[in-house]
Amino acid sequence: MSDLPNCPKCDSKYTYENGNIMVCPECAYEWTLQKQAHNANHEVIKDVNGNVLNDGDSVIVIKDLKVKGSSSSIKKGTKVKSIKLIYDSSDGHDIDCKISGFGDMRLKSEFVKRA
Repeated sequence: MSDLPNCPKCDSKYTYENGNIMVCPECAYEWTLQKQAHNANHEVIKDVNGNVLNDGDSVIVIKDLKVKGSSSSIKKGTKVKSIKLIYDSSDGHDIDCKISGFGDMRLKSEFVKRA
């Protein structure tokens, strides 16, 4: 039996290699060992409910958020697709995303939940 890693998404032990990609047959998650090693060097970013966030996830804003320089705010329940995580943020904004009507934004993970 080979020493393949468990799935980083669902922790399944039934992962297999498909070329240079690792595949989980239980949740259909695909990743590379290189990306897993890169993510192991960074801290884990979690949403308000404690779910681990990953690049490309969709999240939902859990409260109205005021936007500096704008008279409008991001409303509770706004769905944000394809987020990018920022691991070395000094101001606490650890999610980079685009929100329709606002453009490029940075959000704090404590104000979102995984969709």
